Parts: sequence; structure tokens; C-alpha cells
Amino acid sequence: MLEKTFQPAEVEKKHYDAWEKAGAFAAHPTSNKAPYTIMMPPPNVTGSLHMGHALTFTLQDILTRYQRMKGRDALWQPGTDHAGIATQMVVERQLAEQGIKRTDLGREKFLEKVWEWKAESGGTITRQLRRLGASPDWPRERFTMDEGLNNAVRKVFVDLYRQGLIYRDKRLVNWDPKLHTAISDLEVVQKEHKGHLWHFKYPVEGQEGRFLTVATTRPETMLGDTAVAVNPEDERYKDLVGKFLILPLVGRRIPVVADEYADPATGSGAVKITPAHDFNDFEVGKRHGLEMINILDRDAKLNENVPEPYRGLDRDVARKQVVADIEALGLLEKIDDHLMTRPEGDRSGVVIEPWLTDQWYCDAHTLAQPAIKAVEEGRTVFVPKQWENTYFDWMRNIQPWCISRQLWWGHQIPAWFGPDGEIFVALDEAEAKAAALKHYGKDVELTRDPDVLDTWFSSALWPFSTLGWPDQTPELARYYPGDVLVTGFDIIFFWVARMMMMGIHFMGDVPFRTVYIHALVRDEHGQKMSKSKGNVIDPLDLIDKYGCDALRFTLTALAAQGRDIKMSEQRVEGYRNFATKLWNATRFCLMNECKADPDFDPAKVTAPVNRWMIGRLASCAQAIDQAMAQYRYNDAASALYRCIWNEFCDWYVEFTKPIIQGDDEKLKAETRACTAWVLGQLLHLLHPFMPYITEELWPQLGEGNTKLLIGEPWPEFSKLAIDVEAGADLDWVIRLVSEIRTLRAEMNVPPGAQIPIMLRDANDRTQARLGAYGDLIRRLARIDRIDLLSGDGPKGAAQIVIDEATVLLPLAGIIDVDKERARLKKDFDKAAGEAEKIAKKLGNAQFVAKADPEVVEEQRLRLVEIEQMQGKLQQALDRLAAI
Repeated sequence: MLEKTFQPAEVEKKHYDAWEKAGAFAAHPTSNKAPYTIMMPPPNVTGSLHMGHALTFTLQDILTRYQRMKGRDALWQPGTDHAGIATQMVVERQLAEQGIKRTDLGREKFLEKVWEWKAESGGTITRQLRRLGASPDWPRERFTMDEGLNNAVRKVFVDLYRQGLIYRDKRLVNWDPKLHTAISDLEVVQKEHKGHLWHFKYPVEGQEGRFLTVATTRPETMLGDTAVAVNPEDERYKDLVGKFLILPLVGRRIPVVADEYADPATGSGAVKITPAHDFNDFEVGKRHGLEMINILDRDAKLNENVPEPYRGLDRDVARKQVVADIEALGLLEKIDDHLMTRPEGDRSGVVIEPWLTDQWYCDAHTLAQPAIKAVEEGRTVFVPKQWENTYFDWMRNIQPWCISRQLWWGHQIPAWFGPDGEIFVALDEAEAKAAALKHYGKDVELTRDPDVLDTWFSSALWPFSTLGWPDQTPELARYYPGDVLVTGFDIIFFWVARMMMMGIHFMGDVPFRTVYIHALVRDEHGQKMSKSKGNVIDPLDLIDKYGCDALRFTLTALAAQGRDIKMSEQRVEGYRNFATKLWNATRFCLMNECKADPDFDPAKVTAPVNRWMIGRLASCAQAIDQAMAQYRYNDAASALYRCIWNEFCDWYVEFTKPIIQGDDEKLKAETRACTAWVLGQLLHLLHPFMPYITEELWPQLGEGNTKLLIGEPWPEFSKLAIDVEAGADLDWVIRLVSEIRTLRAEMNVPPGAQIPIMLRDANDRTQARLGAYGDLIRRLARIDRIDLLSGDGPKGAAQIVIDEATVLLPLAGIIDVDKERARLKKDFDKAAGEAEKIAKKLGNAQFVAKADPEVVEEQRLRLVEIEQMQGKLQQALDRLAAI
């Protein structure tokens, strides 16, 4: 017999170990089943499970378990990412605690320390994914720095270089002066900052007393100015275009250029151009062939390219000195307060510099064209579809991709430099030396490029490198391209787009047919979770408290397309109660001897109530299949919740109690077998969403249930004839009982009061239903008799309309009408007052413009709720008025 209560902690490890031991997660490359592939977005090896992980991996696991049960050979490919900067920082911090710097160790010894750390601590995230119930094919786990992926990365780099799609160039990058490396846009956080706008006057050459005023938020960079831009349509400065200014403090002649980048309506309309220290200025500089003067070193201190008094100064110190010196020359026109965003490194926390350096680049524009076409033609589709616009926007405006990083941990770039700077790109050093020998005609010393590749470079190869490429493996032939990628919108460009580019270029086909973009998980108030706000919810804490199934079902139920998830502990507690409801229903069935019958045939069931439940079960399965085909996880969860909680637990169990407790042995046997069969099928349907409780309950239903539920086939009802008439009859009973219960609650009818009901204008079908189900209606609605009326009926009766019939409940003498009217009127007036306040707030244009959009939406939704409540209260008042 089942324990009285469901204890998730006691069953989760037991079942997970059993699944792994049985090889239940394994893909089978030699199978004749149709393959189904999901590539796990590799979490950082430094990571630990957060709520975003919990969402994305739950959704992927649901798809994988569902497709396995549907008869597909499912490969959910697991793995982790080496996470260049993040991992290097973790190990450097540990060494710093011992007073050791990585430079003290040297590259080789430091990398040994990183691999040691990875062996000891790098498996945290995968252990936590197991706690979430994730079922990837773990023996196939890959790591972006393992030997196979190393081979793939080197080959891709070499091939792209030889095709002219990888090259070295001097361009601006996001430079982190603390970590001393270029970083990606994703690693830059824009933070609001109260700063200033300094207005400097630049003297016009040859025109004594004439100045051109420019405004800047970074005075120190003016030392690297090589032009001032004005709009070609700006009449104020047309005569200055082509003329020169004298750059204050430096004395350098700089031209005035006409460029549409300058906005006549902003500031003075003239913009200082510092091509080596601003991304927009860099583009202006390229258009006009301007000199690019780098005035900063790798520490963001001013270098030898500035006048001697400023050399070696930190950028912030230099800023103050430049402003003071400009003011001393009488060239400071004014200073304005200015609210601005400032780029900071998400890991270092220091201000990021646009810095001109030699780096390796990938010709993303060329690679992007086939990837754009693939989505335009529908070979890969985004769900929800609007994310295609984001993809197109990024891809059609793509810039050269800086793929080099000044780190030690990562894929070292397979390039060697000769003594004169000649570059030899090769798969290994021997190949590079052979190429150098051919080039120089003699053996020369080569120096390996110390830089490593951007983490996203190896991640871009994930869909095919994990399957053994460049070797032509059976797995590669079978599981590429994948069926679906599940990920967040924030890495559409950084990862999704790059996998599309690399997959098409090297495999000749898209890496996945569908990209499902899930929303963000926020707190219950719609705020983004952050440690600084103190609103972070730890998924592992929720699993400890409420069980993995409750967390998974909560995330699934809230995963509506295009809508962020508002997560709260109360929601998880609510779905823990759902698990408890299922557990208790199973206990009730077992206590009433409802056991699986191997000879049970749902097509031969005779009792209408059993035929009704089978029909509801079939409808639920159909709804889940439709929802899963459209990636509408919340609709699938809703169908399951409704069928299990409402239709099975609340109604079917109540409908069948008189049968199971009755004397008709044949009907009793059928109902017991049907109950066990339906419950077993519901466990099948629920399994992908709540794997633990379903696996625990499945063997309890019968001795024949010896196989693991994870390996059972998905229920199939398409050939089962559904009794439409029984379904309509029982649905009518439910509506009638529900309406009576609602009215009793509205009118505060005492729970124990047995009241009569009367039906007026009931047609033959309704009368037949009353004859067949009268006892059931009386028991469930707590009424003592049902009468049919031909006239108006007694006064003092509340009325309900069910189809063509009017149901009357005589309440005079049972409730205090005046007291109830006063109570309902008070509730109505309170709701009206709140509605008026919210409507007034939403009608205030200033409030709507300034408030957080999430707050505005919450207020709108609250107004709808209140208006619905008012409608129900008004309906109750109208009913009272008729008594």
C-alpha cells in the first residue's frame, strides 16, 4: 500500500539511479526508429543551476521524454562549455588566495591547474541537472575543450582561413583593462551613470577668433581626435567642410568632414571624431580615411601618442587634467550634467574601452548570407515567429566577428609567426614548420600565437562537432540536423546565428529545423532576478522543499509563448498540492481495489460514467499532442491539470463511489478496472512533465506494470470510438451540479441544508438525463428532490438557466435575504471603488508613460479581474432581487 503522503526526496534519487542503470536515456544509432535530436545548450563548466537553467532544461527534457514515448530514437546531446574568461577567473581567484599569480606559474602550469579544477569542481552543473530530472544521454557527454572538439575547432579555423573567411585586422574591440582581453558584447553591461557633457572650443585654422564647439562625455579622448564631423546639410558649417581646426593641447591640424553621423539637432551639431576610441567614430574614420591614433595602453592609461604631460596618467586622472588645461586656455565653453550609459565588464566590473588592436576576425557577413536565406525559406523556423525579426535584424547588420581573446584558457589559435611576422595557419606545429620551410627556404624559429578563440567559436560548432565531425560518424549521419533548439532570446545572435552560419557552411544544411525561444523567469512581481535586489529564487531550494515534479510542472504551466514567467514559491507549493491530489487519488483507488486488469478493453466498457471518463482522457491526450506540436507547453500542462484534478479526481472518483460501494458486481468490476486503466494512462501522459511521482505510482496499479514508465509507449486513442452521447450527458450533469454549488456559495446556503430544486421547460433529453442521473445530482449538489414544473414555480426562488431549462432553488426561509443583499452590496461597492482607482490611474497619460510597463500591465489585468468579480456579484444581487 502507498505511504500516506508523497515524499519526493525519498523517490527522486531512487528512480534517477534506476533510469541511468537501465540505460533509459540512451540514443540508439542503429535503431530503425525515426531519430529525434535536441542539442543541449552547454552550460558553463563554472555554472550552478539557476532558474533560467531550470526552465530551459525542463522544457528540453519534456520534449525528449515525450518523443521517446512517441516511439522516436531520441538523442538529447549533453555537454558543458569551457567558459574561457569565467573559468580562468575562478582558478586565478583560487591561486590568489595562496598568493600566486598565473604569470608566476607560466601558461603550461596554469593550464594544469585549470584542468585540475575542472576535474574536481567542473561537474557541479551536471549533477544539478540530474536533480532536475534531466534525461540526456550522459555517456555521450562532451566538453568544448575535449580532444574531439579540439580537432573540429582547429579544422574549422584552418579551413576558414584558407578560404579567406578568417583574417587578422586592426579594429576596435571591447577591451577590458583589468582582464587584459577583448570581450564580446554579451559580456558588456550598460549601466546608467550621472556624468557630464563638456563643451570644448576648437580654433579654426586661419580664422582668428572663430571656434567650432564640440561636446564630449570623455574629454581625455580628445587627445586622439583626428577630425570633427558636421552634417552635410547643416548650413552653419558648410563653409568649414574641408577646412582645418587646431586640436587644443596637441596642436595637430584636424579636418572638418561632412558626415551624416553628425546630428544638427544634437548639441552644437559638430562631433569630435576619435576613430581609435569610439565604435561610431571608427566607422566615420574609415569612410573619410582618417588617421587612427590609439592613445591608451592595455591598462587604460595614456600612452606615448599624447603630449608628454599626460603620459602614464590613468584615464580618469587624465580627464580631470585635460578639462583643467582646456579651461586654462579659455576653451571650455560650458559643462552640462548628463545622464549616460557606461559600458562595464560583467565580470571585472571596470569600464570597458573601445580599443584599437590587432585581432583575428571572421567574415561573418559572408557566412551570414546563407543563414539568412535558410530562415527566409523556412528551412529553420523560430517559435514564437516574431523572433525571426530579431535574427534578421542582427544578421543583416552583422559586423566582422572578433574571434581572438587574450587569455590562456581556451582553444589556442592554430597560427605561428615567422621572424618577420609572416603568419602560418596550420592544424599543428609540424604542418606550420613545413609551410615555413617552403616559404623561407630554410628552418626558422616559429612563435605560436598566444591568443585563444572566443568561447562562442567552439560553441558554434556544437551541433556537428559533438557528433564526431570532422570524422563521418554514424551519429553525424543520423542525428544532424537536429529537430529543435531550445534557448533564450539573449543568445540568438551570439550562439543561434553562429551555429546556423557554421552548420550550413560545413555541413551543407541547417543545424536544427526549429528554434524555440523561451521567455525570462522573473520574480512574482515581474522584476528581473538579481542578487542585488535579493529576489533570486534558487531552484534547488524549491526542489528540496516541494519536490522536483512540482517545480517542473510550475515552469511548464507558466511557459506561455512570448510571456515572461512570474515565479513565486506559492505557485510551486500549489503544484505540489497537485502532486498530492494525484497521490491521494491513487491511494483511494488502491484502497477500493482498483487494480490494472491485463484483459481490460476500453472499447467494451458499458457504463456511461466510465465511457465519459475514457472520452475525457482521449481529449486530454489529443490536447497534449496538439500543444506539444506547437511548443505550447502551458496548454499541455493545463490540459493535464484539468483532466487529472477536475475530471478524474473531482468528478469521476465522485461519480463512481456509489458504483464501487454498490452491489452490482459486474459493474463494480468494470469500474475498478476502468479506474485503474484511466489512472495508468494519465500517468503515461503526465510522465514527461512530472517523471518522479508517475514512475513511483505506475507499478502500484498492477502486478503487470513491471517495466519502467519512462520506456512505455505514449497512449494512442485515435482508433478508440468515443461515446459522444455519454460525454454530453455527464458534462451536462457537471454543469448543473457546478451551477448549483456556485449559487449555494454565493447565497451563503448552509452546507448541510438539503434543498429541493425544480426544473421548468425541461425537454425530453433533459428529463431523460434527470431520470438516469437524478441520484447522482442529488448527492453531489446536496439537494433532497428534483421536481419538474410546467408553470412559474414558487416565489422566493433563485434561478439558474441550463440550456433550455430554468432551474429554481427555493431559498426563502433558508437564507436571510436582506443580510445577504447587504453583504453582496458591500463587496460590490468595494470592488467598484478599486476599479475606479485603477481606471483613473490607467487613464493618466503621465503614469502610463513613466511607469514600468510590467506595472501597467499588472494594473490592466487587475482591472479585468475586478470587473469580472463585479459581474458575478451583480449576477448574485439580481438573483436575490428575484427572491
